Amino acid sequence: MTAKSKHHTKYIFISGGVISSVGKGVTTAAIATLLEARGYKVAPLKCDPYLNVDAGTIRPQEHGEVFVTEDGMETDQDVGNYERFMNTDLSSANYLTNGQIYQEIIRKERNFEYEGEDVEIVPHVPEEIIRRCELAAKRRKADVVIAEIGGTVGEYQNLLFIETSRIMKYRYKRDVMNIHVAYLPTPPSVGEMKSKPVQISVRLLNASGVQPDIIIGRAEKPLDKRRKETLAMICNVSLDRIISAPNVDTIYRIPLELEKQQLTDKILETLDLRPRKPNLKGWQNLMSQINKSKKEINVAVVGKYFETGAYKLSDVYISVVESLKHASWANGVKTNLHWITSSEIESKGAAAVLKGYHGIVVPGGFGSRGTEGLIQTIRYAREHNIPYLGLCYGMQMAAIEFGRNVLKLKNANTVEVDAKTTHPVINIMPDQEKKLLKKEYGATMRLGSWACVLKPGSKAHKAYGQSKITERHRHRYEFNNKYRKQFEAAGMVFSGTSPDGHLVEIMELPNHPFFVGVQFHPEFKSRPLSPGPLFKDFIKASIKK
Repeated sequence: MTAKSKHHTKYIFISGGVISSVGKGVTTAAIATLLEARGYKVAPLKCDPYLNVDAGTIRPQEHGEVFVTEDGMETDQDVGNYERFMNTDLSSANYLTNGQIYQEIIRKERNFEYEGEDVEIVPHVPEEIIRRCELAAKRRKADVVIAEIGGTVGEYQNLLFIETSRIMKYRYKRDVMNIHVAYLPTPPSVGEMKSKPVQISVRLLNASGVQPDIIIGRAEKPLDKRRKETLAMICNVSLDRIISAPNVDTIYRIPLELEKQQLTDKILETLDLRPRKPNLKGWQNLMSQINKSKKEINVAVVGKYFETGAYKLSDVYISVVESLKHASWANGVKTNLHWITSSEIESKGAAAVLKGYHGIVVPGGFGSRGTEGLIQTIRYAREHNIPYLGLCYGMQMAAIEFGRNVLKLKNANTVEVDAKTTHPVINIMPDQEKKLLKKEYGATMRLGSWACVLKPGSKAHKAYGQSKITERHRHRYEFNNKYRKQFEAAGMVFSGTSPDGHLVEIMELPNHPFFVGVQFHPEFKSRPLSPGPLFKDFIKASIKK
């Protein structure tokens, strides 16, 4: 398409400087929210520079949570932020990696779709990225595409995404803009906010042929006038387009903070879009809810993936964390989350570590490490009437605990951990066994949205308020139906199953304050403006505790 062609979709590229994890994803989500509040349809697109085709085969400690969309795409955790902020469902069209780009280019080349041309990095890689940007717009019928470029400016692997933004700016002129998100540190030894890192990252961006239209300065505190004036002069950006983004108590305050600085108006002006009145009542009500939530409860999140070296990362379970926050505010409380690694339970014992918590959550996971600590955790919650919510692996571990300690099935286990267990209460799904034998790991799990039928009168049914739901999955193993009658005779209720009745989706104990395990991931559909039902009832039970 030439520069003279009519082109109605607008494009915003979000680039980052200095360090990763500075807030590009949340900024993208907040801007998308603000534009949709003005009546514009937005398609966010996460552009990840790694050569993985998707995030499904990456360790959580390496790149954070794997977020699953309705159509089963295993994506970067930022897509989860987009969905939560925008209160919408996204798809595979909203997630892009270098692996996908190269895979598609090679497919086309093998199929002679380039008609004898020599296939080169430029222009063919940027052209494929442009095609995916336009596909994202088409899928959502979007007025604006916001493409977040993962990583930082200056990294070799994301140069082609930067080059794509340059090419699109050349072609489409006022239909394309760049917003640069960069960090201004305040070194404790100096005690002064330093703007040099932003200056350097903008120069690197300039060297790639891109000039930012707006700079969003991330810092511990608001940017002062002096810092803004320095950035405006050195980076060649108008003073009123240097936006301050200080740390806030909750990320959901960011849209309103950016709106106060008229960021949306500046974006609409740059893209030659009509200004419209915003509708941010939902967000204002949410802030009111958060501000009123004073009472505190303590919830333990016992998982396998928190530790990375000497640090603990909650990002590996970010959707769980956010879902618990959503549910807490809806119940008028503030929940203090405590990260506990299952290996700590194994070494110190559940009673020593978990005493005093009002609720316990065991999120998803894979593999054998730390599983005995998870089983001890669940036994403690069951026997001490502490509200318990098990998510995916957390349900499977609950089945093992119940099998061992209530049914007395010696060495009950999942075949994922012990292939020779005499009591495989958790077994591999038949189709998954074939895939693993062929070493087909990528995008082969039971993924995406699946229907679930709820048992009338159960805790799950009361939480959802309906008899049929859909939730997202990401697993290879399932409850072994050979043990279903034994479990039911001992008091376990299978309150949710697949429509054909074969797959156990939810198990619960009716005579417990709250003991619910789910095979799916309800955290993927919880939103700040519409919290996940199971999380709401879990927090409600934890308050009573």
